[in-house]
Amino acid sequence: MTQTDTHYSLYIHIPWCVKKCPYCDFNSHEKRDDYNEEAYVDALIRDLKTEAPNVKGRTLKSIFIGGGTPSLFSAKSLGKILSQVDQQLNKTGDIETTLEANPGTFEAEKFSAFRQTGINRLSIGIQSFNDPHLKILGRIHDSDQAHRAIKMAQDAGFERINLDLMFGLPEQTVEQAVQDVERALSYQTGHLSHYQLTLEKNTLFYAHPPILPIDEQIWDMQTECQKQIANQLSQYEVSAYAAKQQQSQHNVNYWQFGDYIGIGAGAHGKLTDNNGEVSRYWKKKQPREYMQTAGTPECIGGENTVIKAELPFEFMMNALRLKSGFTLQQFTQRTQLHSSTIEPTLTTLMDKQLLKLNNSIYSCTEQGWNFLNNTLEHFLPTA
Repeated sequence: MTQTDTHYSLYIHIPWCVKKCPYCDFNSHEKRDDYNEEAYVDALIRDLKTEAPNVKGRTLKSIFIGGGTPSLFSAKSLGKILSQVDQQLNKTGDIETTLEANPGTFEAEKFSAFRQTGINRLSIGIQSFNDPHLKILGRIHDSDQAHRAIKMAQDAGFERINLDLMFGLPEQTVEQAVQDVERALSYQTGHLSHYQLTLEKNTLFYAHPPILPIDEQIWDMQTECQKQIANQLSQYEVSAYAAKQQQSQHNVNYWQFGDYIGIGAGAHGKLTDNNGEVSRYWKKKQPREYMQTAGTPECIGGENTVIKAELPFEFMMNALRLKSGFTLQQFTQRTQLHSSTIEPTLTTLMDKQLLKLNNSIYSCTEQGWNFLNNTLEHFLPTA
């Protein structure tokens, strides 16, 4: 393995939230009888200790604490977990440590304490600054709480903050979508995730679909919002925009087909061995079952090995989301496949003006970017 391949990321999943949003298909559970913060922290630590040997000799480059709503947990609990990470894993000196937070769970003292644990980046789930839209989305916060949360985070000393915004909401106009973006940009947090509401399986919205804006309106929302965002931030991924040196290192690792380990209920991991074999695994989803089995083989909910024929598609599904694209060297590094595996397909896509080549870097053209799924289909294994 090369030096670049020795880096990896850690995902920590905290599954509980105050209320399950009707559009959410993540492994999240409303805070009820099975909620036990202390027992869950102990389970995470047992889980971490079983993961540590899998990354021995490698260096941790980023940590992401997601959910659910991880900001429900106390700073003491999160500090206990991160202290164990320090003991069990070898980290880079400038490690990025992100915590997902819901504006409805913000307390000024709590977030100052989070900062003291080593968390240096927040990802705040704003979704909209429009109260009627927040109500439709089933969010527990209102626009005033959203504004206060951002200010609290900045006052607590967080210099790296991502704001999540959605567009294409029920009853939303183009003007309202742009207004949400303008309000988010006014805080100059340096990072914005701006993505379209989609109706995912196993959600309340999928079972009882709300009326969404028509495709033409959604396209107008996206293009008009992107014009506003471009005044302050650069797009570096399909739905991610950042100021200079503010990109999410954790997500970039995913998109570059990097390795990561996952601890927590339903957490996923991906590891590559010295022969280039890529394995994926995930933990038991139900919090109670996870807490009972953490630290034992029974904690694994499932696993599979990515067959070599699928590796090009798996790599491209991530790498082509990035504006920066990829090199053949990176492809070989991440998949252990020779570049000749994909070169004919790359040539075809360039002929169709879906990909471009500049200084050894392959990336999507504007057309390839707008029709990314069609571009990716060319890398699917043939029967």
